[in-house]
Amino acid sequence: MKPVRHTFFFWAFCFLLMSATGAWAQDATSTDEPDNRPVKNMFNSTLIIDNQTVLVPIKGTMEFDIQHRFGTWQNGYEDFWGLYAPSYIRLGFGFVPVDKLMLGFGLSKKNLTWDFNAKYAILTQTRSGSMPVSLTYYGNVSIDTRNKEKYPNPAEFQNTDRYSYFNQLLIARKISEDFSLQAGASISHFNTVTAYEDTNGDVVQDYNNDHIAVEVMAKYTITPTTSIIFNYDQPLTKHETYDPQPNLSIGVELKTSAHQFQFFLGNYQFINPQLNNVFNTNSFGDNEILLGFNMTRLWN
Repeated sequence: MKPVRHTFFFWAFCFLLMSATGAWAQDATSTDEPDNRPVKNMFNSTLIIDNQTVLVPIKGTMEFDIQHRFGTWQNGYEDFWGLYAPSYIRLGFGFVPVDKLMLGFGLSKKNLTWDFNAKYAILTQTRSGSMPVSLTYYGNVSIDTRNKEKYPNPAEFQNTDRYSYFNQLLIARKISEDFSLQAGASISHFNTVTAYEDTNGDVVQDYNNDHIAVEVMAKYTITPTTSIIFNYDQPLTKHETYDPQPNLSIGVELKTSAHQFQFFLGNYQFINPQLNNVFNTNSFGDNEILLGFNMTRLWN
């Protein structure tokens, strides 16, 4: 196989949520002045299972993340329902140097992938309803640091082949005191893809350089420290030789003043978002489900 390279296009995304209603009266102050402070506790963490949330912590916050995905459980007791199967982990660090902007980096086990990321809160929902939604951008640059001999065609390898990119726009609304809903659209780009020659001598790519997906996430609070969380990722791009599988995840989130713990079942395994979006072959319907958890520690 040989690599195929070309540039990629950007995207536009528009998502409509209900306009502000009187449901926010409980968040308003008793004065005549509108309360334009951000709504409280839309999300408890910067992560919600396999995606980011619109949340950017306050200026000066430092964050440490541990994300872990066990193996799929279809082998049953043979590998103790995936707990002793090959697993994936990511260690991540983030810092908020100025208001609304978070910068970070991390290292994932899959392909020894380093990612350097940025997150910016463009809009923030207010308690008065003057701004009915929150809007946040998230993006990363990831570098596959495996030995070049592990690539399909080492003789034609270039260092730019290691790079991939992820861009995502997230929009969210705290609909009630207990329920928050978020949606997103993303594009993943890989500088190089594998390809083959068909019987006519034409070069056919195994998968596209660019991949578009949409995401839906939700949080429902059941106690002051416990929430039910949900995540669904739907690929939109059709690839030449295979189609990535969608991701369905549901779990529970526990929080303290400085920690968030999320435990869930789903079928994404790679943690890095562009790898998950493009290369996921696990199917929830085929029982290719795995246990995962996220742990976050904040200092501010």
